[in-house]
Amino acid sequence: MPRVKRGVTARASHKKVLDAAKGYRGRRKNVFRVANEAVMKAGQYAYRDRRQKKRVFRALWIARINAAVREQGLTYSAFIAGLKKAAIEIDRKVLADMAVLDKPGFAAIVDKVKAGLAA
Repeated sequence: MPRVKRGVTARASHKKVLDAAKGYRGRRKNVFRVANEAVMKAGQYAYRDRRQKKRVFRALWIARINAAVREQGLTYSAFIAGLKKAAIEIDRKVLADMAVLDKPGFAAIVDKVKAGLAA
């Protein structure tokens, strides 16, 4: 078999990793072995946190809705149950946005829910 000199490909692959490690502290930015571990770990964190981000945002929406609904004299769980009973299909993201930016509109929805719960 012919001899393969892999300086070009090795340099290219090292350069790719070191470019990805730009901005890291210490040897993590300029020593290939250390940078390679740091970049791989960063990729694992990024993969995991793309999923966690969705959970975190849902928790934020629920907290905002709960705070806004308590000002109206209801609890979050009663409000969600009332929404289902009143057949109002608005997701938590939109409800949270309304609770923060459109208080009168949110209050109108809460009134409909209260009417549905009373009936």
